[in-house]
Amino acid sequence: MTDETNSVLNCDVAIIVVAAGRGLRAGGAIPKQYRLVAGRHLLAMTIENLGAAAPGARIQPVIGAADADLFQALAEKLPPAIRTKMNPPVVGGATRQQSAKAGLDALSTSGKNIKIVLIHDAARPFVSNTLIQNAIEAAQQFGAAIPGCPVSDTMKQIDSLGAILATPPRHSLRAVQTPQAFRFELIQEAHRRAAAAGIVDLTDDAAVVEWTGRPVHVFAGDPANIKVTEPHDFARAEARILGDLQDIRTGQGFDVHAFGPGDHVWFGGVKIPHSMGLLGHSDADVLMHAITDAILGAICDGDIGSHFPPSDPQWKGAASDIFLRHAAGLVRARGGVIAHIDGTLICEAPKVGQHREAIRAALASILGVDIGRVAVKATTTEQLGFAGRREGIAAMATATVRLPMNRT
Repeated sequence: MTDETNSVLNCDVAIIVVAAGRGLRAGGAIPKQYRLVAGRHLLAMTIENLGAAAPGARIQPVIGAADADLFQALAEKLPPAIRTKMNPPVVGGATRQQSAKAGLDALSTSGKNIKIVLIHDAARPFVSNTLIQNAIEAAQQFGAAIPGCPVSDTMKQIDSLGAILATPPRHSLRAVQTPQAFRFELIQEAHRRAAAAGIVDLTDDAAVVEWTGRPVHVFAGDPANIKVTEPHDFARAEARILGDLQDIRTGQGFDVHAFGPGDHVWFGGVKIPHSMGLLGHSDADVLMHAITDAILGAICDGDIGSHFPPSDPQWKGAASDIFLRHAAGLVRARGGVIAHIDGTLICEAPKVGQHREAIRAALASILGVDIGRVAVKATTTEQLGFAGRREGIAAMATATVRLPMNRT
């Protein structure tokens, strides 16, 4: 990386993350960029990798009009260093071209002196540092540049009935990726001219520049920079992530709370009516406390009391999801994922069975994992011991996490 590129990386680059699409081909109940892949949101991975590759760049998200709550929930889990460099999201348009223009318009009014802008698809989470650096250098040199990979298959041009019209020579073809990189004033003017002419459905930003008659340079892309589009792409992406996380660890947790006056108990973030309550400095969610300790044990980072001392009055009556979110965040900060949670409640009453799925769903949401990675069980002590005498409730938990081999 040249000294000039390093200077730009630290002050004059902005990255637009286009995340306003619906991702219909991927299926699912929510837009694909908000779906979990190995316990992490697809869009969050993309933003984090972009922020790491260009540490001084501003990040401008462009989101769907109906996705503000989804984005806010995702953004709250991003590392603080990423959140501080991220502009507030803006709402995109009906086409990708309109969404990219919305991001450019937001940057033009941000008060920042942007010289180079990269425009990147939310569904490409595996963007590398090298690709970002090469994109910036190419934009500086050529004004407009995009990454492209040679195609290995023979390509056929067909008509509407499927008949072959032509066989383009593949040596001259490239499969185009993002980030596409431009001098800011050049791409902003190209988008403004196209919009003024009523052109709104060009499929990438290079095409917008091409429409103005200006040349676009193609530099070497990265075959690993895949786009998650079809349902099977999620399986490929998850396999790749988990394949990089070979340090597999298991932690255990145990917690006990005594019964006291009250009319409900908290199990895994779910309020359950009962003839008594549980005594504790916080909300006494015995299951969540055990899971929190299990996660902290897996990453060798103390216990719940060392992070949230019961002597500290700010935690009196606190909701235990604060503790569990914190533990999950520590795993993400180490570049890891939570692979599995298994919790067991030990009590005579209340009965857990009818609440099991609600508890699993609440824990999965707090942890940011798929519900299929959370198990909740309950047992009794056959009326033996304090739990059998209905003096209190205990919980045990195990947590399996996967970390990169070079992390501690």
